[in-house]
Amino acid sequence: MDTPFAIIELTAEMKGVVTGIGEPHRHDFEEVIIVTQGNPYYLLDAKKVNLSPPIAVYVALGKVHKFIPDIDTRGYAVKYTNEFIPQSNFHFYSNSLDCIKYPLSSGSCATDIVSLCEIMLHEYSKLEIGYKVIKHLLSAFLLKLETEGDKHYGQNTDTKNGDLLSFNTFLRILKENFREHKGVDFYASKMNTTARSLNNITHAVLNMSVTEIIETRKLVEARQLLIHTNKTISEIGFELGYNEKSHFTRVFHKKTGLTPSDYKTKMRAILA
Repeated sequence: MDTPFAIIELTAEMKGVVTGIGEPHRHDFEEVIIVTQGNPYYLLDAKKVNLSPPIAVYVALGKVHKFIPDIDTRGYAVKYTNEFIPQSNFHFYSNSLDCIKYPLSSGSCATDIVSLCEIMLHEYSKLEIGYKVIKHLLSAFLLKLETEGDKHYGQNTDTKNGDLLSFNTFLRILKENFREHKGVDFYASKMNTTARSLNNITHAVLNMSVTEIIETRKLVEARQLLIHTNKTISEIGFELGYNEKSHFTRVFHKKTGLTPSDYKTKMRAILA
């Protein structure tokens, strides 16, 4: 991206022009798509994700994706570089989830987010773009979305703040150890808690077990290695803690519907 920030309004006239519409691709910036109406869907690393507005979708840097709107789709595509604004929690969570999306609660939240998009679009449309103003608006926009995300993922826990802190600690430990064959007990021990308590925390925040999050983190890494390196399937599996190629292939196929070899061939053909 030539500029540190860009915003496009999704209209019927913009179909075929908005980044993400057309062939699957990846880019070197972060993107948040706000859908306020319509029935679009989204392809992320060859996986179809249906979108029911109002909804926010975060597209992490480097993800292979395609956004497919229908004629009634409305909203905004907000794009920004890591240098323009510090990484948000969206990026922090992106390696632990296949797709970061959540519905926007009706009422003030959706209205506030749309209002911020309208103001950012106004500033971005000026002959001399006010990037300093946009930076403050974007910070408020991301904070608003992160707050809404906390409500969505932590809505059923009475100790939400404590659980979120513990969960973030777990993700930091996972980042350093996911390539090794480590189970729930290992991570619980690192956090001076029990496996049951750690599972309660991950379920409260993401409605996923510790094992599911570990497998998803491995899967995210596997897809990146398959696309961006020339390592063999066996080498990638071994690097991620799978002692046998057949085990790695079974887990990968269960999660994606494709074998590692088929996924590699498909993604490289798309990006050729």
